[in-house]
Amino acid sequence: MTTTPPRAAGDPRPEASAAEAERIGPVLASTPVTDTDVVAPESHPAGRRRRGERPRWWLHIVLALGLIAMIMPFVWMILGSLKSDAEIRQNPTGFLPQNPTTENYETLFGRLDFTTFFINSFVVALFVTLGNIVFCSMIGYALAKLQFRGKKLLFGLVLGTLMVPGVVTFVPLFVLTANLGLVNSYPGLILPFLISPLGVFLMRQFMLSLPDELIEAARIDGAGEWRIFLRVIMPMCGPAVATLTILTFLASWNNFLWPLVVATTEDMYTLPVALALYSVSQNAAKYGLMMAGAVVVVVPVLLVFVFLQRYFVQGIALTGIK
Repeated sequence: MTTTPPRAAGDPRPEASAAEAERIGPVLASTPVTDTDVVAPESHPAGRRRRGERPRWWLHIVLALGLIAMIMPFVWMILGSLKSDAEIRQNPTGFLPQNPTTENYETLFGRLDFTTFFINSFVVALFVTLGNIVFCSMIGYALAKLQFRGKKLLFGLVLGTLMVPGVVTFVPLFVLTANLGLVNSYPGLILPFLISPLGVFLMRQFMLSLPDELIEAARIDGAGEWRIFLRVIMPMCGPAVATLTILTFLASWNNFLWPLVVATTEDMYTLPVALALYSVSQNAAKYGLMMAGAVVVVVPVLLVFVFLQRYFVQGIALTGIK
């Protein structure tokens, strides 16, 4: 005998009679339950989520292939720095070194004054980066938050300089540096790059997103513009400063043409200049030495990016730079 289940409290449906229960019970018991009865409908969020995740495997494959294509030159560079020149010139050359050697690094740091070149590059990149952080932030703050006559014209000039190739201003800049007596000196390597139009634009765009109410509140409390800039604005510009640091340090560290022209003695050579001059002899290029030097040049840039990559991504997203 089939009994009807107890009805929930507040259920408006009428109670089924005993005869109806006996007639419907066997039918329900004999009806098979299919997968379509339990799968979430298409309108359900879980159903949409599962359906959207199924084809994602191909995306992981594409990203993995792209990652391999990007890191392969770096892997080849590291492995090549452990090979001799004779092994590198073999045709075909192997991917892994047959007889790994550190001769290229010993030549780099032993026979050549590579420590001096490294210090020169670090000093120039450090002061250029600090100068851009300070001056680009100050100009960006003025263009974003201060009101003065000629503000739009000044910002238009900044945008205009972004479209001028550096080669156009190279000769006038060198003539000015030579007339000031700054050739073959740290000021000659640093001063022309203390401010960059890209840095001004980046900091200005980021500071536009900061609320004006904080500045007004600081002014009501009696804070001056310098205190507002140092205590209110700059602590909130971490992502933009990290982005500017990476871009400026990378550009200064890899700068080759300007140090090649301005530095006239070996004691003022930077890493890219020394690497280009000493890895090419009269007979042939020393590829092993060149790759060892390239590894040394790349490592500081990678360390800076690893420590600041989170802020770098935030800065790129918030400033709208593509």
